Amino acid sequence: MLTELANTLERLDPSQKFYWLISAIALLLLIASTVGWMLKRRLLAKQNPSEKSQKVINNLISRVNAWWVMVVILVIAFLAGKLGTIVLFGFISYFALREFLTLTPTRSGDHRTLSLAFFLLIPLHYYLIYTDWYGLFSILIPVYAFLLMPCISALAQDTEYFLERAAKIQWGVMVAIYCISHAPALLLLPIANYAGQNTLLLFYFLLIVQLSDVLQYVFGILFGKTKVAPIVSPNKTLEGLIGGGLSAVLVGAGLWWITPFTPLQSAGMAAIIVVMGFLGGLVMSAVKRSLGAKDWGSIIEGHGGMLDRMDSVSFSAPIFFHLVRYFFTP
Repeated sequence: MLTELANTLERLDPSQKFYWLISAIALLLLIASTVGWMLKRRLLAKQNPSEKSQKVINNLISRVNAWWVMVVILVIAFLAGKLGTIVLFGFISYFALREFLTLTPTRSGDHRTLSLAFFLLIPLHYYLIYTDWYGLFSILIPVYAFLLMPCISALAQDTEYFLERAAKIQWGVMVAIYCISHAPALLLLPIANYAGQNTLLLFYFLLIVQLSDVLQYVFGILFGKTKVAPIVSPNKTLEGLIGGGLSAVLVGAGLWWITPFTPLQSAGMAAIIVVMGFLGGLVMSAVKRSLGAKDWGSIIEGHGGMLDRMDSVSFSAPIFFHLVRYFFTP
C-alpha cells in the first residue's frame, strides 16, 4: 500500500505535487492552531497559572500565527513564478541586512559603502539568479564586492576602527545577501530529469530547515535538560537537537517524491540541512550575544527579526545548493 502511494505521488505533475504539499502544511498549521487554542483555554481555566506556562503557550500561539502569514506570503510568491520568488528573497535580504547593520553601528565614512550594499549589490545579485548567470553569482560578493567595499570606505578617510567596521559590513553582506540568496538560487540549477520542478526543491529546503527549528524548540521545551551552549543560546538543548533533528530528517525522507533524491538521499540531505541550520542559529546567537541583543528585530511577531528566521537558512542554503549542484546536475 505504501509502495502504491509512493508511486502515485511520484507520478503527479509539479503543480499537483505543490498543491498536495500546501494542503498538508495547511492541515498541520490548523492542527497547531487548534492545539494552541485548547492549551490557552485550559490555562485560562486554571487558578493562578504559572508565568512560565503563560509565556510558553503565548509564544507558541504567536509562532503559529506568524507561520500562517509566512506560508501565505511564500505561496503567493511561488505562484507568481521565478520572478516573484526572487523578488521576495530580495526583500528578505534587504530587511536582514538592515537588522544586522542596525545592531552593528557604523560611521559616516561607511555610508557610501552601505548604499552600495543596499541599492546595488542586492538587486544585482538577485538579477544574476534571475538570468541564470551562475559564474558571476558565485563570485560577485566574495571577490568583487569584498575588494571594492573597503576601498570606498577608505576613500572617506575615516580610519577609526576601520578594520572592525569593514569586517562587520562584509560579514553582514555575506550572511544577509550571499548566503541567503543560495535558497532561491536553487531555481537556476539544471537538475537531470527534474525540469520545471525546482520550486518544489526550494520548498523542500525551506520546509525542512524551518520545521527543524520548530521541532527542536518543541522537543527542547518538552524534554530539554542538557544545554548545548548555555552562554551562547540558553534554549538550545541536546534533547531538542536530537529529537527535533531526527523528526525533521524523517519528514525529509518522506518528502523524497518532491525532490530529485531517493528516500535515503532525501534523508541524508535533510540531515545536512538540520546540522547546518543548527550551527547557523548558534553562530548568529553568538553574534547577538556579543552585541548585547536578544533578537535581531521585531518584524515577525513571536519570532523576532528577519534574521532570527533566516539564521538557519543562511548557513544551510549554500551547503545544500552546492551539494545538489555537484551531485545532481550534469
